[in-house]
Amino acid sequence: MSVSEPADQAYLAALRLLAGRDYTVASLARKLEQRGHGPEQVAEAVTRLVGERFLDDHRYGERLIAQCRASGRYVGYRLRQELKRRGVPAEVAAELLADPQEDGEELALARQLISRRYAGFDPGASDDRDRRRVIGFLQRRGFGAGVIRQLLDRRQQVD
Repeated sequence: MSVSEPADQAYLAALRLLAGRDYTVASLARKLEQRGHGPEQVAEAVTRLVGERFLDDHRYGERLIAQCRASGRYVGYRLRQELKRRGVPAEVAAELLADPQEDGEELALARQLISRRYAGFDPGASDDRDRRRVIGFLQRRGFGAGVIRQLLDRRQQVD
């Protein structure tokens, strides 16, 4: 095969994209199609990349989960939504999220985020508006009601 064949062009374009960052199978295929490669060439290139282990949804999901949990950006259901949005198949996401974070870890992460974002926040001394603001912030990050309630109750007991 020469490099001028459409399948090789799609493969080389995919390699150039993967040199910059990781992609899921779905997101890379979409990106190649947006760049004008035909569906057959895209499918062939993606299959070849998966076979060569340059493209792996499981590895992508593991890295994303580790990054999100470390930064506190997404947890719980919000992390599952983010995996779906980025093209990680539902069965892979379910497998990766089968071992959930312990409540103690989520509570510590929530406490850390609150102290960083809302320094000096005291649920006992704050008004309803501030409490709702903090609760909404944690909910958008994906923390469950139990963890939020525990955080606010524990903060009140400590102070």
